[in-house]
Amino acid sequence: MNSQSVEHYMEQLGQQARQASRLAAAAESGVKNKALVAAATAIEDQAQSVAEENKKDLDAGKAKGLDAALLDRLQLTDERIQAMAEGLRQVASLPDPVGEITNMHFRPSGIQVGHMRVPLGVIGIIYESRPNVTADAAALCLKSGNATILRGGSEALHSNMAVAACIRQGLQAAGLSESLVQVVNTTDRAAVGKLLTMAEYVDVIIPRGGKGLIERVMRESSIPVIKHLHGVCHVYIDEKADIDKAVNIAYNAKTHRYGVCNAMETLLVADAVAAEVLPILAQKYTEKGVELRGCSKTCDILTNIRVATDDDWDEEYLAPVLAIRVVDGIDQAIEHIEQHGSQHTDAIVTEDYSRSRKFLRQVDSSSVMVNASTRFADGFEYGLGAEIGISTDKLHVRGPVGLEGLTSQKFIVLGDGHIRQ
Repeated sequence: MNSQSVEHYMEQLGQQARQASRLAAAAESGVKNKALVAAATAIEDQAQSVAEENKKDLDAGKAKGLDAALLDRLQLTDERIQAMAEGLRQVASLPDPVGEITNMHFRPSGIQVGHMRVPLGVIGIIYESRPNVTADAAALCLKSGNATILRGGSEALHSNMAVAACIRQGLQAAGLSESLVQVVNTTDRAAVGKLLTMAEYVDVIIPRGGKGLIERVMRESSIPVIKHLHGVCHVYIDEKADIDKAVNIAYNAKTHRYGVCNAMETLLVADAVAAEVLPILAQKYTEKGVELRGCSKTCDILTNIRVATDDDWDEEYLAPVLAIRVVDGIDQAIEHIEQHGSQHTDAIVTEDYSRSRKFLRQVDSSSVMVNASTRFADGFEYGLGAEIGISTDKLHVRGPVGLEGLTSQKFIVLGDGHIRQ
């Protein structure tokens, strides 16, 4: 497409989405659920076809020299295809937030005032690599009464279109407009630029991808954005920690998957237990192929690792690399997280109730954990069915963004001929 064609195409998508958003807001829960279940069945029935389209993207990615983390995000294994279908069914089983009325109370004038939960309208989602986002985003937007325009990365075009075809089948089965979920079918970067400026059609933008994408969206968007820049996540092993728990949590937080935003990137260890716990962890990490970079105290204990630079404390590796710092105690750990963290997910391992409470209060992140791996910072694990992303903003939603995060509230007033005196 030339630039004029791209602009015209995106305008069409925007107009169709705006019209469809009114239908989405009025759709009954049962109809939306029928569409989601039908889409899940379509994904399962066409799993082989989806896998074949995904292989085209993987082969092209390898030929282009995409790194291991990006290829991992791009790959749709049998388990991940099944997880997409399961996510759609879980969203279908969740309560519908649209129309929920809360906080109704009488005012002295006799009127009743309360809140009703309503859709945001049209949501533009720009994402890279992960084709499962196509299913998750479509499900959450549909169930929350929103229309959506999805623009995936060029590296996942075949996969995204295959998943989108299954979503369309679900919409058709429920008698809903296909314009409720539209996937941009061009890889032209001008489509992103146009989407970011269509404020007359799009109510909010949600980017999912690398730091470069997020920064571009923040710089160019004339539409409100729900975002997180990066995930520099920490696990702090306190001197009152159960060592077995600490080892298991710190190992899982780093090695369960590398190319994800909730993987631990920096391990903080209290000086009092560092000599005991670090050699155990170092052996496990080394066996797994994780490169360790440590502060001077860490290097005194683990003599065969690299010295960490100042840049390491701010790095989101998304790779088998881990920075380790020995700290005096919980206060220095909290100070380090405040200075170098990304307000994504941070965890403490301790058996001390007061210290866990202090960590929960003072660490300003979208998810703060006690005695649990940072890998749990995920909409699926939080019971949201799926997530559209993890927000490190403070407005309008924070943490994994599920159904409720894709809605707003309006005041409703009930009267019976009341007039203001």
